[in-house]
Amino acid sequence: MTDIIGQALLDALARAGFEARLSDPSTLSIALPDGTRANADITEWRRHAGRNSRADLPGIAAEYAGRMARGFTRNEEQSEIAGLLTAESLRLRLYTEDALTPDMRAALVTRPLAPGLVETVVVDYPDSIMPLNRTSLGTVPEAQVFDAAIKASLEKEPHYTQRDDIQGVPIMHIGETHRYIGAHIHVLPRYLGPAPHGALVSFPIPEYVVVHELGPTHVFTALDVMQHLARTHVAQGQRALTSQLYWWRPNHPLHPVGIEMDHTTKSVHSQTPATNDLIDHWTNTQTT
Repeated sequence: MTDIIGQALLDALARAGFEARLSDPSTLSIALPDGTRANADITEWRRHAGRNSRADLPGIAAEYAGRMARGFTRNEEQSEIAGLLTAESLRLRLYTEDALTPDMRAALVTRPLAPGLVETVVVDYPDSIMPLNRTSLGTVPEAQVFDAAIKASLEKEPHYTQRDDIQGVPIMHIGETHRYIGAHIHVLPRYLGPAPHGALVSFPIPEYVVVHELGPTHVFTALDVMQHLARTHVAQGQRALTSQLYWWRPNHPLHPVGIEMDHTTKSVHSQTPATNDLIDHWTNTQTT
C-alpha cells in the first residue's frame, strides 16, 4: 500500500533541497549539511495531514518543509556567529550616519556612537571586510557581539600612539593603517589617566583617533588647533569620516563641540550647546 502522506512529505522536502527518508511511518530521517542525519517525529504531522483532503496534501507538506528549512537556516546562522566569536573575527568600524541609510542601519549590527557617527560590527576576512547582518546574531545578545568586536579590535590589531605639541597644544594620535582604530575610544582612560575634565576627540579618518586632554591649555586655543588638525586629516585622508570634534568625559556620552574663531577681531562663537557647557566647565576649573 502506497504511503501517500509520507511520499508527499518526502517530495516537498526534496523540492526544498533536503535528502530525507522514512525510517518508519512516524520517523523522518534527514541528511544535514555536515553529513550527519537528524530524526524527526512526524506522528502529529501525519494526523494533521490525514484530517485534510488529498488535494491539500502537497501544500501542507510544503509548509512543513518550509518550517524545517527555516529552522536549519537559523541553526546555520547560530553556528556561523559562534564560529566568528571563537575565531575572534569580528571587528568594530566607524561610519558616518549619512554613509548608511536607515534601512542599512536596521539590517546591520550597528549602534550610535555619537551624533553623526555609527559603530558597526564587521567580519574581518583575509581579503575583505563584511558588515555583519543583524539576522546572523541568532540568539547571541547584540551587546556580546559588540564587546567581542571591540576586544578583538584592541587586542588583535596593532596600534601606536604619537604625542606632539602643536602651537602649544598637546595632541595625541592613536593610529595604524587598518580601519578599526575607532574602537580605542572605549578605552581612552588607558592613554589619559583619570582626565577629570575630559578630552577633545576627533575621528577624521578610520585610521586615526586624535585626542587633546583638557587641562591648562586655553580651551579656545585647544578647540581651534584641534579643529584645524581634524579638517586637515579629512582633506588629505582617504575614506574620511568627519572633522567634527567631540567632548569626551568618563561615563558620559560624546557631545559635538566647536567654535568659530575670528583671529582678526579675536571673537569666538560657540557652535553647539555642549560647547557652551565645555567653556563654562573649563573656565570654572581655572578659577578654583
